[in-house]
Amino acid sequence: MTKPAAPRRHLPTSPFKVPVAPAPKHFATGDQVTHDVYGLGRVVGIEDGVAALVDFGSTPVRVLSPYAKMTKL
Repeated sequence: MTKPAAPRRHLPTSPFKVPVAPAPKHFATGDQVTHDVYGLGRVVGIEDGVAALVDFGSTPVRVLSPYAKMTKL
């Protein structure tokens, strides 16, 4: 078993730009969202920083944070 790779440090003398960390996504109840797998839906509930309960029409789905495949419309 191997350990996951550690994030690389940015050296002050590097000619490359400082890597920008993506901003965490925040959703609120009632937001309309799209998901790569489930399609269009509406946020029904939020568990603080853990998950979002989203109604995709056929069934509600609990989408876990960091919401990589879900975007707000």
